[in-house]
Amino acid sequence: MASVLYQSIEMLSRDKGIDPAVVVGAVEDAIALATRKYYKTQETMRAEMDKETGEIRAYVYKTVVETPEEVEDEMNQISLEQARELAPEVEVGGELRFYKDTTPLGRIAAQMAKQVIFQKVREAERDTVFNEYNHRAGEVLNATVKRLEPMDVIFDLGKAEARMPKREQSRLEQFAVGERVRVVLLRVDRAAKGPQVIVSRAAPALVQSLFQSEVPEIYDGTVSIRAIAREAGERTKIAVMSRDKDVDPVGACVGMKGMRVQSIIRELRGEKIDIIEFSEEITTFAEKALQPAKVSRVSITDLAEKQIEVIVDDTQLSLAIGKKGQNVRLAAKLLQWKIDIKSEEEKRQEVEQQMQAMSGGPTTPIEQVSELGEQILEKLIAAGITTVEELADMTPEQLEEVPGIGEKTVEKISVAVRHYFGHYDPDETRPVTAEDANAAEGAETEEKSMAKTPEEILAAQAAEAGGAEEVETLSAEDLAALEESRANVDGFSDNDDRESAIETDNDTLDELVAESQEVSDEGIDTDGHDRG
Repeated sequence: MASVLYQSIEMLSRDKGIDPAVVVGAVEDAIALATRKYYKTQETMRAEMDKETGEIRAYVYKTVVETPEEVEDEMNQISLEQARELAPEVEVGGELRFYKDTTPLGRIAAQMAKQVIFQKVREAERDTVFNEYNHRAGEVLNATVKRLEPMDVIFDLGKAEARMPKREQSRLEQFAVGERVRVVLLRVDRAAKGPQVIVSRAAPALVQSLFQSEVPEIYDGTVSIRAIAREAGERTKIAVMSRDKDVDPVGACVGMKGMRVQSIIRELRGEKIDIIEFSEEITTFAEKALQPAKVSRVSITDLAEKQIEVIVDDTQLSLAIGKKGQNVRLAAKLLQWKIDIKSEEEKRQEVEQQMQAMSGGPTTPIEQVSELGEQILEKLIAAGITTVEELADMTPEQLEEVPGIGEKTVEKISVAVRHYFGHYDPDETRPVTAEDANAAEGAETEEKSMAKTPEEILAAQAAEAGGAEEVETLSAEDLAALEESRANVDGFSDNDDRESAIETDNDTLDELVAESQEVSDEGIDTDGHDRG
């Protein structure tokens, strides 16, 4: 019959879920350590417990070597000759035991033994827990809330305790002691001081397990879950696919009037769930993953890096990105691709810039920025900055890297470039250009002419022509007649002038011919003879 001590050890082993031999070994090691401390010896010491009587004996043992020359450690080794004097049947390699009396061990030795036993039992318990749960990572377990700590929640798994850190909790969930919940086993941490089993309520595997339990089509394999992306307490996107063409995967998961998905949402304390039909075509899958936003087009930009570009309407951009980028972030996790999302306007501007870059683009010499001094221009040109466009594209941090350019100079450069492109603050004075001056002068002249009377206008015209006339005393009819006559004169064309000149020349020629005829008639008599 086993002793009372051994029976107690067996009960402790059952409670802790460990092998009784481990506890017995812990007790023997504790007694051996306490005995060696009591006798103040460095000899190798062991202890053994008799299961029947419960007696624990401690002893020092020495290994037998063949010759005295082979004895290297006199405390732990003995020659064959000396050993046979004590035990004639001993052989080389055997051991000789020298028992020590354990009755003198006092309270201090017993306390030391107790500490060693507890430590050994604790280590054995942790090894048992590790072996039990280490291969079950990702499995969904039923757990009971044992206690609530400031940051963590401690669960009772039955054979061990589990800890759920703050980062593995959903912000929507609050727990009460004794509440039963389902958790996902993440890992077993052997180095942890407290419970070494780490569980989670934020893992996507929890959503998958809930769908398997609520949707029969997923449980029997008709509908499969291809991908899950989750942000616990916020939103989950799940992609499903049907192996039967007659079964709608999304409808099966939603259930009649949404009963199935609503049950899962209640389990997750109101977390939103988007159910999406999976597609092998990545562009089609991306359009569905970005729901509820409507996508204009999707194109693959880098197949090796798994990067796609998504173009949406300007009004759909904020919806596609989601609150704090959540929608596009979950879609990227679901696809396992990088998503570059742009609006139609952004894409148009990008294409224009690319076309401009292909054509060389405009280049304006930096000297055109008149507000930059010669010293600043020299420093910028020395740094390789020769165009206004290049200067405008630089950030303040990049400008400060230019030798001789400080913070105040950067501010001055920024203002100069801004003024060059015609951007002025409301409190800044805009300089007057030559075009502005000419326009202002023309406007002023027109304004003055609009303010003059007809009499003043005619007087001014007459003064310009060199013949000022008194018009103040003229009537309206006289002024109209005068204006008409001037209009007729002014209306002569160059052809009219040439015709007038030709008519004048013809009249002069006729007069000369007539005079010549008269002279000829005077030199001829009536008889027809010449003058004598």
